[in-house]
Amino acid sequence: MRDRITLKCSECGSENYINTRNKKTQTERMQVKKYCPKCNAQTEHKEKK
Repeated sequence: MRDRITLKCSECGSENYINTRNKKTQTERMQVKKYCPKCNAQTEHKEKK
């Protein structure tokens, strides 16, 4: 089953993206480089707790 997760910018802390992942196959927290409009740059986004 796929769960909805929120991706949070590691630089400014704003929550910019909502994504889904399969918790059975991906046991670790997601980390993706995405564009942050507040930082105006491509930064590392991590899965929110």
